[in-house]
Amino acid sequence: MEIKRSGSQPSGRGPEEYFTGTVRMDPLFSPPEPARVAMACVTFEPGARTAWHTHPLGQTLIVTAGCGWAQREGGPVEEIRPGDVVWFDPGERHWHGATPTTAMTHIAIQEKLNGSPVDWLEHVTDEQYAK
Repeated sequence: MEIKRSGSQPSGRGPEEYFTGTVRMDPLFSPPEPARVAMACVTFEPGARTAWHTHPLGQTLIVTAGCGWAQREGGPVEEIRPGDVVWFDPGERHWHGATPTTAMTHIAIQEKLNGSPVDWLEHVTDEQYAK
């Protein structure tokens, strides 16, 4: 058994290469192999968002605070709120983040395939975000 105590792992800033705006990432748990799961608590300040990306084995988001947006390629921008659970299929191109006026926090859960849980793509443009 292993217990990760709250506050025992340092928070990090979401890299500008993969995020627009101010994003804080708090690691939750990434067990050793053969387990593949990785979990983080991610907080997006107003206007902050991920770049477009995919997950080789899919991704689950559990919204815990605030109000955010999520969009899969070709679909509408969807509002997400605390208690909502969002599933993205493996390989589904998508982005997620805060609304322009409200911060949003979610727990992100994804599995690693060949050591990687995510494939990052280009940034979401201001025009795409404003839709």
